[in-house]
Amino acid sequence: MTLDPVLSRLDSDLSAATNRLFDLLRIPSVSTDPAYKADCDAAADWLVADLQSLGVDASKRPTAGHPMVVGHVEGDGPHLLFYGHYDVQPVDPLDLWDRDPFDPALEETDQGTVIRGRGSSDDKGQLMTFVEACRAWTAEHGSLPCRITFLFEGEEESGSPSLVPFLEENAEELTADIALICDTGLFESKVPAITTMLRGLLGEDFTITGPSRDLHSGMYGGLAMNPIRVLSNILAGLQDDTGRITLPGFYDGVPELSDAIRAQWQGLNFDHETFLGDVGLKEPAGEQDRTPLEQIWSRPTCDVNGIWGGYTGDGFKTVLPSEASAKLSFRLVGTQDPDAIRKSFRTYLESKLPDGFTVDYRTEKGSAASQMSVENPAFEKALNALSDEWPDKAAYIGCGGSIPIAGYFKELLGMDSMLIGFGRDDDQIHSPNEKYNMESFHKGMRSWARILDALTT
Repeated sequence: MTLDPVLSRLDSDLSAATNRLFDLLRIPSVSTDPAYKADCDAAADWLVADLQSLGVDASKRPTAGHPMVVGHVEGDGPHLLFYGHYDVQPVDPLDLWDRDPFDPALEETDQGTVIRGRGSSDDKGQLMTFVEACRAWTAEHGSLPCRITFLFEGEEESGSPSLVPFLEENAEELTADIALICDTGLFESKVPAITTMLRGLLGEDFTITGPSRDLHSGMYGGLAMNPIRVLSNILAGLQDDTGRITLPGFYDGVPELSDAIRAQWQGLNFDHETFLGDVGLKEPAGEQDRTPLEQIWSRPTCDVNGIWGGYTGDGFKTVLPSEASAKLSFRLVGTQDPDAIRKSFRTYLESKLPDGFTVDYRTEKGSAASQMSVENPAFEKALNALSDEWPDKAAYIGCGGSIPIAGYFKELLGMDSMLIGFGRDDDQIHSPNEKYNMESFHKGMRSWARILDALTT
């Protein structure tokens, strides 16, 4: 099976591929809103029919929530699992959209032609880049070049409540040699990349209570301890003057970068001053002995996401509040243990409480970080294939956020994931006027065709 005719077909079939994507984008598959349940079913049905048109043994699988779409193609060579999600974010506020979010269209911008519509980048457009690569391959050669399992989820945007049970119940069917996930983007909107590091996430939501009621600051101020003062001191003590997090044992399991990855990241010439300047900031706030890319990709964090207490309305109500509350999040890397960090944080917090003070916690289970082994030859083959398609040489990168599916594949199915996507920083995912550049859609399809060729020859 040769690659060139597949690439040529992708070029000649671009208009038809775009129309197929538009058909999927018109389905308002908003997973978080029960009013769109039938639309999520319709999107799953559409994908089943489209896969079946390629000769894929595809079906809609029920879950406690929205259905999964699973498809299989038998073949020789490696077994690949491709994952994407067909659900989308709500469109609110609707008045900020320039057009109907579910009436997709091509628009000309100063960055070229873009596909405008909810889900165009996250994740329907990305998902369809792989499907279209498979379509072209099948059209040219009559079959796909290897064994492929397709898994399309309908609850990614609502926390994936059905995903773990589905993976556990169908582990034997879904386990492959490696997973391919198309839900990421180009580095700085131009460099093709394979994301190999994803930070984990741990949240703490708590309330400190001191006096039994709000107190008059004239009668009690100076004598009574103020819970906001206690909370402020606790939060201020979580990091030292160099940006290092002070919790005992916090850095257990935090790895150092390899020399090869560090050099590759340095070669990306990341402009942190522009990155921060775009949001009105100047100075990096993380560990001072780490580069900016390390701070957002490979180092753990502790951030205050919300803090409240006392009277916050107009004017003044001169009270010492009974309570003060905060929400914290920790981004985790390497083999950091969320449970151990939670225990360390709570021990620290409780050691700072004055006598008579109590704390109430409201938290959810944390998730560990995911780190892929690039020693697997498939990674280097895919990296070279991406470099062949794009003007810039492809790179291994990290991701400051968390994509739990990669961790689930590792934990439950025992396989690494290659996260390869073609989104851009300005795609406005989760926001009004979401878009996906036609170049990303077109070259994304061609990239997957090249990767399939590289992994099977």
